[in-house]
Amino acid sequence: MTATPKRAPWKGVFTAIVTPFTESGALDEPGLRTLIKRQLDAGIHGLVPCGTTGETPALTHDEWVKVIEIAVELADGKAWVIAGTGTNNTEASASRTAKAKELGADGGLVITPYYNKPTADGLLRHFGHVAEVNPGFPMMVYNVPGRTALNLSPNAYERLLEIQEIAALKEASGNLTQVWEATHRFGHLTPILSGEDGINLPIWEVGGHGAVSVLSNVVPDLVVEQFNAHEKGDHSRAFELHQRFAALSRSLFIETSPSPAKYVLSRLGLPSGPVRMPLAPLTNPTHVEIVENDLRKLGLL
Repeated sequence: MTATPKRAPWKGVFTAIVTPFTESGALDEPGLRTLIKRQLDAGIHGLVPCGTTGETPALTHDEWVKVIEIAVELADGKAWVIAGTGTNNTEASASRTAKAKELGADGGLVITPYYNKPTADGLLRHFGHVAEVNPGFPMMVYNVPGRTALNLSPNAYERLLEIQEIAALKEASGNLTQVWEATHRFGHLTPILSGEDGINLPIWEVGGHGAVSVLSNVVPDLVVEQFNAHEKGDHSRAFELHQRFAALSRSLFIETSPSPAKYVLSRLGLPSGPVRMPLAPLTNPTHVEIVENDLRKLGLL
């Protein structure tokens, strides 16, 4: 390493922003601007463009660049921009992270390599190389075993903290005991953020520092209010909001994300458009009815 960066103070609600498309399937740049401005108006703390929720695997390189450019332009220092840069190819991850840095992002969201299933030694080599190519540029490690078939254990994360560029952990294992262990052991070193909207509040209660949220695509103001209430010690309000949108948090994953989120945004009259293949739109009548009922209960329809 040629630099020893300060670890980023990333805390709060970071929206894993969807990538809207036109009905013909093209990138909807005006729609993306509308969605981001809505997030900023709601007081969101950060944006995560080009994550899984943003359908990164289906974006062209030029589209990936454009989405990050728009996010950086509009955030303009009002919110952090953590761009999705990780792949299961180490050199590609390093290159994408370098490009995100060049585009002005505040950091890169780097997923643990999927399908490859590296050991702890392999993870150290992978993240270490990305950091070596991008000295001083902070990374948020993304643990999501449901998509990668690999769980980043607290012991493995401890080894990654040898890398100064590791600045935060997005924890989407769904294992509250594991999250508690991470916050207990490492929360004073790097922020630990929830990657599971349904347990955002429990994660904050055991020491978590925020969330990378799909739910905040839909109700950014309420998710920000919930986090702020928790931070102020207003646990009754935080719990009230948790109960209020717990059902929608579940139904946003009733099928592969972001299909339900895009359906919901379209019902709210917001830009979304279709999902790209290999995903499919939310059309199952039973699932649609569940989502519609959850939206009505929230007073959104």
